[in-house]
Amino acid sequence: MTTDPRPTRKWEDLELGEETTSASLTVSEEDILRFAHSYDPQFFHADPEAAKSSIFGELVASGIHTAALWRIMDHGVNGNVDWVCGVQWDNVRWRRAVRVGDTLTAHSRVMSKRPSASRPGVGIAVLDHWVDNQNGETVFSFTSTDLVYRRSL
Repeated sequence: MTTDPRPTRKWEDLELGEETTSASLTVSEEDILRFAHSYDPQFFHADPEAAKSSIFGELVASGIHTAALWRIMDHGVNGNVDWVCGVQWDNVRWRRAVRVGDTLTAHSRVMSKRPSASRPGVGIAVLDHWVDNQNGETVFSFTSTDLVYRRSL
């Protein structure tokens, strides 16, 4: 007998206003360099010495790296939801650079939800997401529209 690997939390279980907060994650120089060399090799992400001459004055994480870190942290607190997929991100903002040694925490809030008009087994949920650094400053934020499996009707 195999167990169902899908999460058990369904669209009906999401509550308006519900908030989650992830465990914290500290960003190392090695993390920034590894990601930059693989995916975003701009000098201020990939070269600590050259980054000193950038507008940032030091090595900073790629915005896409910050989004990937959000995904890891968010999965830790929202991985129990039976997501179909995300379909849209709005108001995406990289508000502050993520620097070596920053400790990040991801947050989410359920803003709205409705049943899907075209897919009876699916609901639509809109969530606000934001990532704060150790100083409580928001470094990344966006609103997602997601499809979530419903319980069998």
